Amino acid sequence: MKPLRLQLLPETYAICRLGSEQAVPAWATGGAFLSLTRTRAELSIVCVQEAVPEDVRCEKGWRCLGVRGVLDFSLTGILASLATPLAAAGVSIFAVSTFDTDYLLVKNDGLTPTIAALEDAGHSVR
Repeated sequence: MKPLRLQLLPETYAICRLGSEQAVPAWATGGAFLSLTRTRAELSIVCVQEAVPEDVRCEKGWRCLGVRGVLDFSLTGILASLATPLAAAGVSIFAVSTFDTDYLLVKNDGLTPTIAALEDAGHSVR
C-alpha cells in the first residue's frame, strides 16, 4: 500500500442521530462536508457542528480527515492502512466513504495523536 495523503478539514463536526422517517433538516446542509446515511432504524448526519440545534441528539467535537485524490474501487486496504495505526494508538474513528474517497472523523482531543500515528505509518496530513 502506497502512503496516503490526507487533508484536515478546518471545521469541527457533529455526528447526529434523527429518526429514520425524518426529513433531512435544512440546518444540516451547509459546510464543506456533509454525510447522510438512512437505515430502517435511523438517519445519521455528519455536518458542521455549529449548525446543529441544541435539542438534536448528537456527538460533538469531531475533526475530519479526507484522503486526497480519487480512489479506484479495485483498491484494497485503504481504510485498514489508516485504521490499524490509529487503533494501535488508541484513537477511535468514525469512517465515511464516498464514491471518490474515504474520510475519517476523530475526536478533536485525539487529533494530535491521530496525526502522529498516521505520519509514523508513512502517511502525510496537511
